[in-house]
Amino acid sequence: MAIFDDEPKKKARPHEIGQDLSLLSVGELSERIGILRDEIARLEAELETKSTTKSAAEALFRRG
Repeated sequence: MAIFDDEPKKKARPHEIGQDLSLLSVGELSERIGILRDEIARLEAELETKSTTKSAAEALFRRG
C-alpha cells in the first residue's frame, strides 16, 4: 500500500510464458491460472468465430 496518495500503486505484472514461478504465492498462482483460463476461453471463442466465417466463405465459393 502506498504511504502517500500521490505515490503510484504497483501494478500486477502480466503473466509471461516461461517466467520463474517460484517467487509467486499460492494466491498469485491461482489468480494467474484464472487469468489464463479466461484468456484461453477468449481465444477459443475467436477461433470458433473465424472457423465459422471460413466455412461460410468456402461454402459460398463452392456454389459459384
